[in-house]
Amino acid sequence: MKGFFSLLALLLLGIATTSAQTPIAELPKKINSHQWKAGHIQGIAVDTKREHIYFSFTTMLIKADMQGNIIGTVTGLLGHLGCIEFNDADGRIYGSLEYKNDSIGKGILKQEKIEKNWESGFYVAIFDVDKIVREGMSAEKDGIMTSVYLSPVVADFNAKVEVDGKVLEHKYGCSGFDGITFGPKFGKSDGKRYLTIAYGIYGDTKRNDNDHQVLLQFDASKWAKYEQPLLQENMHKSGPKKADGKYFVHTGNTHWGVQNMEYDSTRNMWILATYRGRKENYANYNIYLVDGNIAPTKSRLEGVEYQKRGKLLTLAQYGPTDPNHSDIRGWIFERPTVGIHALGEDYYYISHRKKKNGFQSTTAVLYKFVGSDKEAFVRVK
Repeated sequence: MKGFFSLLALLLLGIATTSAQTPIAELPKKINSHQWKAGHIQGIAVDTKREHIYFSFTTMLIKADMQGNIIGTVTGLLGHLGCIEFNDADGRIYGSLEYKNDSIGKGILKQEKIEKNWESGFYVAIFDVDKIVREGMSAEKDGIMTSVYLSPVVADFNAKVEVDGKVLEHKYGCSGFDGITFGPKFGKSDGKRYLTIAYGIYGDTKRNDNDHQVLLQFDASKWAKYEQPLLQENMHKSGPKKADGKYFVHTGNTHWGVQNMEYDSTRNMWILATYRGRKENYANYNIYLVDGNIAPTKSRLEGVEYQKRGKLLTLAQYGPTDPNHSDIRGWIFERPTVGIHALGEDYYYISHRKKKNGFQSTTAVLYKFVGSDKEAFVRVK
């Protein structure tokens, strides 16, 4: 019996050891993705317990170890796979997936040499990463990916609104969604983790209702009833009819909205990485931090005349202040728009995009958050 308990103790010790997170000091300072004939890098995600890193290259997902050795790839997507996030709760990758006929959608089809007109649809792609074991696996045929349709995003994308006496397409300037991450309800630091997405925003400088980032939260733990394989010739519309919360962040217009979003539990803040806007009355930062400790307030949304009030979030007190807008703070730092992952203890991997001879690649580089008026992150040497 004593031998049995000794064996059990060793087994439990082994489980604890294999499930423990890799200490940050032992993580590589750089991880290269290798080169790929694909769209540019869109996002990165890391599973530090299993020591895997994932790269989203617009129409393909790549799985590698922490030394950059390729374990497998998922291909065959004809939509825009954007920001990705690893969900610790179920061990799967969640990503934004868009199908539409605007310049981005048409560019993807041209790259893939396919002629097609999509009915615009927005999905959360969910990858069972344990099944990614070799290169060239099919998103449709190998049982790796399911998806959930987000009708609330489709509704805002398709909506027509009146702004300054003109009827315009796309509520809030919504172009779909890109940023995706998991975190608590805004105003809390613990409790249930919600799948949180951020809209893409068209960069129209002549309308006034597109100066907020729009964030939706969903309880994805209840999504098993919605998940279906995505057949691109006959796409489903199975998904929640409404979000568990809809929130707004006043930043000024940003070209294409939030490209990457990441929740940092160390400081209870949300990183919004965007492309810079072009409105002259804004500082046009491209990194903003939402303070997760401050509960949303029901407020008037500046410039949104067709909606009386919305749940407004507060930007954290880091970085320089916009000279014309005292509620806006941020930085200009281009790199996180193509991938950022919070490791904890103020450390991050940030994607460095490269293109050479028609091939795309990236290097995930280790940074530390400093949050000074001069810079948000400094590279770890």
